[in-house]
Amino acid sequence: MDIDVRGPRFGAAVTTLVLAVVLITGSVWLLAWQTLAFALGAAGGVARSPYGWLFRTVVRPRLGPPTEFEAPEPPRFAQAVGLVFAAVGLVGYGLGPAWLGLAATGAALAAAFLNSAFGYCLGCEMYLLVRRVTVRTQ
Repeated sequence: MDIDVRGPRFGAAVTTLVLAVVLITGSVWLLAWQTLAFALGAAGGVARSPYGWLFRTVVRPRLGPPTEFEAPEPPRFAQAVGLVFAAVGLVGYGLGPAWLGLAATGAALAAAFLNSAFGYCLGCEMYLLVRRVTVRTQ
């Protein structure tokens, strides 16, 4: 079942805010929260992530009906990519080196910002590229 395109963009906006605060404060706990949010989104899909729940229960009822939908697989893959970067960031912030935490968190922030501000999902594009390559090789 396709999902409302505004949901993942909302989640990306919240993620952008969270990751910006992580970069400013160096909060391992806040990055751990974001890592959990990515893990839930990767495991159950963006609609079942904490930000998806917030969109569905608080934001979407205040908006008009959706006019655009997308397949759930690319955003779910993007959540898995975000999970990898957040987990690497946790290692960097928690165990060192600190530059690793900064770089991984900054990369995740850049991707989340692109999605929230411009609707360009890097993880989704990666998913489509992987699909094209694997279909051609079969």
